[in-house]
Amino acid sequence: MSYKRLFVTFDKKTDVSELRGLAVAGTDGLVLWDEAATRADIEPNAAIIKNLKEYLDVPIAAYGGVGRFEDVKKLLYAGAEFVIVDDSTEAGSTSYQDAVKRFSGDKVITLEEYNKMTSGPSCYAVKKVYESFDKAFISGKINGEEITALKKELKAAGFEMRGLISSIPFSEFKVDAAGLVPCIVQDYKTEKVLMMAYMNEESYNKTIETGLMTYYTRSRQRLWTKGEESGHFQYVKSLAIDCDKDTILAKVHQIGPACHTGNESCFFTLLADIGDKEEANPFKVFTDVFNTILDRQANPREGSYTNYLFNQGIDKILKKFGEEATETVIAAKNPDSHEIKYEIADLMYHMMVLMADKGITWEDITKELADRE
Repeated sequence: MSYKRLFVTFDKKTDVSELRGLAVAGTDGLVLWDEAATRADIEPNAAIIKNLKEYLDVPIAAYGGVGRFEDVKKLLYAGAEFVIVDDSTEAGSTSYQDAVKRFSGDKVITLEEYNKMTSGPSCYAVKKVYESFDKAFISGKINGEEITALKKELKAAGFEMRGLISSIPFSEFKVDAAGLVPCIVQDYKTEKVLMMAYMNEESYNKTIETGLMTYYTRSRQRLWTKGEESGHFQYVKSLAIDCDKDTILAKVHQIGPACHTGNESCFFTLLADIGDKEEANPFKVFTDVFNTILDRQANPREGSYTNYLFNQGIDKILKKFGEEATETVIAAKNPDSHEIKYEIADLMYHMMVLMADKGITWEDITKELADRE
């Protein structure tokens, strides 16, 4: 089923804390609106979007300064969900047409199309847009409280809004004497266990409403949205309940560290280890190999092939990377599927040496790919 999304415009002077407040209120997306932008502003605006993606897990769009296809590409690769292009000018029209050919239709829209879908600051104006246009992108300059109220009003009016819907009411959960149920929290990409906390009915319902993990703190006896003080929010990707309906499993996009100590996970103290080092998680394997390469870079070892490549410099690294790429292509033409497995492994190793030499991490790569989804 299609749903509506409420986008809110902001300018370059808007404080990050204010944008966080909009996200907490339930904003479905943000639009960096820079009407006076020129081509020279594309890079700075792309940097703003990239920086905001470190703090917020909401779609961010951009308008202003686009006059070339490369401008659209830079903004999209910085993490913009879509780019608004003024195609009333010759340059804008060309860049729009080129972008449509390169990217899917939902990645670029014209200013005229956008203007048809936008609303003023009043709830009535926004509702009129919902009634008149069956589009996903609705925007208006409204604050956090108005967003929450507006989305409730629109849901009550029968509009299908983007958001979470619980398949089972909290009343069916098996809670303890205090009305609480434990919640185990995992990173949705790596599936690493981040923390455990408790939820009551109010915190669960708020989590569903806002899309941000909200718990009940037993020590302070109140609701607690993770990140409300630190900014280390947990954006919900999925919620599940176990077979006994007495434990919740939350998969989240964690902003910053999950633990108050600054550690990625609260479970950083190893108590026992059977010693089996075989690893099945592909990302963990990649990071382990990459960390070994980084260690060779920082602490050279005599006879190390990795150190030989670093010592020879970037030209040698690129030459070997090119050779391995060619060997992978040749292996792909060979009916023996086992050969290409070895060649791809060699290619990826040399790619990681190149990454280390250029100061690029796996987190940089995976984030870049995730932002392009």
